[in-house]
Amino acid sequence: MGWVVLVGDLTESASGGVLEQLAEVLESRKLADPESSYVASLYAGGVDKILKKIGEEATEVVMAGKDGEPGAIVAETADLCFHLMVLLAHEGLSPQAVIIELQRRFGLSGLEEKAQRQQ
Repeated sequence: MGWVVLVGDLTESASGGVLEQLAEVLESRKLADPESSYVASLYAGGVDKILKKIGEEATEVVMAGKDGEPGAIVAETADLCFHLMVLLAHEGLSPQAVIIELQRRFGLSGLEEKAQRQQ
């Protein structure tokens, strides 16, 4: 099965720079007023509020997956990724840290990677 692109082709900025751009925006929201910024309100609520939102979004991804609607799967996955990035920013981590970890795992079988984590 090939990849399905729902809304055109990726632009150069969307394919690579969007994570960095979003990380910059999320970082800037740390100084924003929680009354006027959704992300600032998540930060103000602390890690528990952020984790609750991640749980909600993960559940919505599961429900979209069960429904099998590609557009909903993409939209809900984007919501989940966004909130995961809020968590990363809250904890002072960049999306690059996740990309590096994915690169480290690339080419390993899932079983081999899991065995390495258990050592």
